[in-house]
Amino acid sequence: MSKKEDRDIEKDYPTAEFVAKLRRLADSLESGSKFEIQIAGERIYVPVRAKYNIEHEREGDEEEIEFQIKWTHE
Repeated sequence: MSKKEDRDIEKDYPTAEFVAKLRRLADSLESGSKFEIQIAGERIYVPVRAKYNIEHEREGDEEEIEFQIKWTHE
C-alpha cells in the first residue's frame, strides 16, 4: 500500500446526513463488519479492529464532544 499524505479535515454535515452516518456506523459495529465513509472526497475504510473512544473538551463557555475512531495500517 502506498503512503498517503497527512490530512486533517473537519467537515460539517446537516443533521439528517450526520444521523445517517452514525446509523451506518452503528450497523457496522453490530454486524462486526468494516465501515466505509467518504469525507471531503476521499473514501475511508475503517477496519473491524479499529478502537473507538469519546472525548469531551470544555474551554470557557464552549464545549465539544468528539466520537473518535482510530486504527493503524498493518
